[in-house]
Amino acid sequence: MEQAIIIAASAIGAGLAIGLAAIGAGIGDGAVTGKAIEGMARQPEAKGTILVNMLISVGLIESIPIIAAVIAIVLVFANPFIK
Repeated sequence: MEQAIIIAASAIGAGLAIGLAAIGAGIGDGAVTGKAIEGMARQPEAKGTILVNMLISVGLIESIPIIAAVIAIVLVFANPFIK
């Protein structure tokens, strides 16, 4: 019975981890892209620099859901809490 509860809690935790990381990354990507477009509209001559900085920032933001997915996979398939 204890093992079933641990497995169920791990599955719920994995789903929450991936879901919240995806929501956070979506909000972050939207904010970064919106501000980059606003900056390009204000200073068109700095478009190249702003674009490069935006792409680097979006790449770093997108690493968070990937890390969350790895943690979720470990929780589901190689659960350290199960004996």
